[in-house]
Amino acid sequence: MADIESALQERAKSAIDSGTPVAIIAGGTKSFLGNRVTAEPLHVAGHSGIVDYDPRELVITARCGTKLEEIEQVLAASGQMLPFEPPRFGEGATLGGAVACGLSGPRRPYAGSVRDHVLGCRIINGRGEILNFGGKVMKNVAGFDVSRLMAGAFGTLGVLLEISLRVLPRPAASLTLVHECRDPVPYLCGLASKPIPVDAAAHVDGLCHIRLSGSIQAVSEAKNLLGGEALDGHEAFWEDLREQRLPFFGSDAPLWRIASGPSAPMPNLQGAWVMDWGGSQRWLKSEAGEGEVRRATEAIGGHATLFRGQGDAFHPLKGPLGMLHRRLKAAFDPKAIFNPGRLYPEF
Repeated sequence: MADIESALQERAKSAIDSGTPVAIIAGGTKSFLGNRVTAEPLHVAGHSGIVDYDPRELVITARCGTKLEEIEQVLAASGQMLPFEPPRFGEGATLGGAVACGLSGPRRPYAGSVRDHVLGCRIINGRGEILNFGGKVMKNVAGFDVSRLMAGAFGTLGVLLEISLRVLPRPAASLTLVHECRDPVPYLCGLASKPIPVDAAAHVDGLCHIRLSGSIQAVSEAKNLLGGEALDGHEAFWEDLREQRLPFFGSDAPLWRIASGPSAPMPNLQGAWVMDWGGSQRWLKSEAGEGEVRRATEAIGGHATLFRGQGDAFHPLKGPLGMLHRRLKAAFDPKAIFNPGRLYPEF
């Protein structure tokens, strides 16, 4: 546990004064995401430790370099969890990296994304100032939306120093049902209209995997309603899906993340597919060109991220959305010091 806030602020101020871009680095487990950044490293993993945690308040506050593993162990000891199941992609994964990348695991459609659970944050902005946004309780709405901007910003708006997150109790019971499913889109989408405690739904290798979590009675009744075979060691499956350890993710083929509405048809693209988030997140392995993938994704009302491969990582921003992003970058980081180009070449 270490507080190196002052040292990080001085390092940031020096970079700002000299106009030297910096690449913010914590555990490095998600460095493959986004576009490449050519800049001097700014290491933040040393800024670590849980600052405040009272299980009765369902809120935890920790420094950005705190390992996710440490946070999850502390929460588990009190029967609680991070509701959005952040992927780690390695033992060094940190809280700051999880929030900066904005990635959520299988529970995301049912419990909310990382952004939904950010209550407040402390950052160094592009002027070298330390700013606080939001708070540590849901009722505190001062700057609430500003703190959420940091989720998925990939460090382009500032250096995350401290983050407060809402946590939830772990369910009393949980199991996963598996059955064959040739047409997963309508089936997965239809689960939302059923009075059952679904908190994860995926389609892998022709099989639908439905995780039920809640009270013992609710899970038992939902199991009888849905049918299917209970999966032994089912949490290992969801962890392997979240951490991309399933065989599907093992090849060197370009990997695309297609985000769309759960009822949207499958894009007209050739390749291998895995569906998560009840159909809202679709993983595609394909040799199709970047333009082809993005046009097909736009045709179903979605957007495509190149998760692994050569090309622009993120779906192009158009019209007002692109203008909004440029204005935010100019407001938080006017000299474009932090992670320049990580999201888009112009910022």
